[in-house]
Order: sequence, then structure tokens, then C-alpha cells
Amino acid sequence: MSVSDEWGSADASRIIEMAWEDRTPFEAIEALYGLSEPAVIQLMRKQLKPGSFRLWRARVSGRKTKHGALRDPGVIRGYCPTQYKR
Repeated sequence: MSVSDEWGSADASRIIEMAWEDRTPFEAIEALYGLSEPAVIQLMRKQLKPGSFRLWRARVSGRKTKHGALRDPGVIRGYCPTQYKR
């Protein structure tokens, strides 16, 4: 079963987008789509080119904003207030 069969291509694209976002923790992806951090890593490995996957892993490994347990408790949102301008 492919990723697009399981979630639909729009959902798979959104999961990948959320995984790339610095301020979106893995816990938010799990809450919305039911994917744990290892499942997101597996999805990214399957969907990205090898070089892009390595860049992504280097970027998110140990990043405080991607792991809820490492985040500052004062951060209560998953995005910058200026990120979604109207």
C-alpha cells in the first residue's frame, strides 16, 4: 500500500510539509494524522530523494521546536504569528 493510497496525496503532502516546518512538533502530526515520529521518518524516507531526506534528518534531529518534550513551555502555538498573513 502506498502513502497516497493510505492517506491521499493531499494528506501525504501536508504531512511532509508539516515535517519540514521548524515550529510544527511531531506531536502535532501525530494528533492530526496518527503518525508517530518513527512513522513520519519512514514516510519522509520513502517520499523524499535520498539527499533531501539526509538534509531533513540533519535539520530536525535534536531541534527543540520539533519535539514537544524539548520545547519551552511558553510556546503554545505551532507557528510564528506573521507566518499566515492575511
